[in-house]
Amino acid sequence: MDLLCCETTELECRAYPDPALLGDERVLQNLLKTEERYAPSSSYFDCVQRDITPLMRKIVAEWMLELCEDRKCQEEVFPLSMNYLDRFLSICPIRKTQLQLLGTACLLIASKLRETRPLTAERLVFYTDNSITLDDLWRWEQLVVSKLKWELSAVTPGDYILHILTRLPVDPRTWDCLMIKRHAQTFIALSAREYKFSMYTPSMIAAASVAAALHGLDWTGKSGYGLSGLLDQLTRITAIEQDYLQGCYEQVEDMVSQARISSLQSAGLGSGIDAHTRPLGDYNTSQDKIMEHEKAGTPTDVRDVHF
Repeated sequence: MDLLCCETTELECRAYPDPALLGDERVLQNLLKTEERYAPSSSYFDCVQRDITPLMRKIVAEWMLELCEDRKCQEEVFPLSMNYLDRFLSICPIRKTQLQLLGTACLLIASKLRETRPLTAERLVFYTDNSITLDDLWRWEQLVVSKLKWELSAVTPGDYILHILTRLPVDPRTWDCLMIKRHAQTFIALSAREYKFSMYTPSMIAAASVAAALHGLDWTGKSGYGLSGLLDQLTRITAIEQDYLQGCYEQVEDMVSQARISSLQSAGLGSGIDAHTRPLGDYNTSQDKIMEHEKAGTPTDVRDVHF
């Protein structure tokens, strides 16, 4: 890949999308074959975990997303960190007081893999309001990579977006592909917060997110394909059974509707997210505080999506 060269430390170097890789069917097929290798268990709350609940996972996930938004991390960092978290929870029971520490360690590892300038351990400890120590974080980083057997290059939904868009009949002269990609990435980030999406493969979440983005931008209407035609195209590209894809798409649409309601409710809180630090050790939160947290945790990009 050609690299965008930079001369100042304020700018980062990122690879351009390589049309040779995006157009090679073998690359997409390898992603589809590999994704199950990094799949977490979709029933670990029933079989492994006894002290934590899906709601606790969501609260920690929203804190992790808020941190990534505030530090302007690359879009891949948060979904990858949630993949680590879910895979770890699939095999290792933990106490609820350890959940934020686990999430912090997963963020540290994911940022090292996907960022040109990774998040520092000191910065992450600060975001926990110093409820953990550097030694704790470094020990848990070693524990996570050990339990995951150093298989850290997981396939995430974001890896599929450009492969899917390249194979769809989306005219770049008429449609802003960067806008479509950004909307799909927002839906992927929102779905990573929800435990119910762990039953779907990354390719299915990616396809459903792209479908939701195109449908929300009215590509389905203006192109003449319609939603059913779009789902047919996505089935052809990913070989996902359309019934499963339809179900995932409906879940994404429902999630987006809920995010829209939260976004409208939080409109009076300001235009951005307050990057306040806080420990998450107390999960016995009242319903009012949970609702307040969900409002504050709505990512800024959701307000840019045309519902």
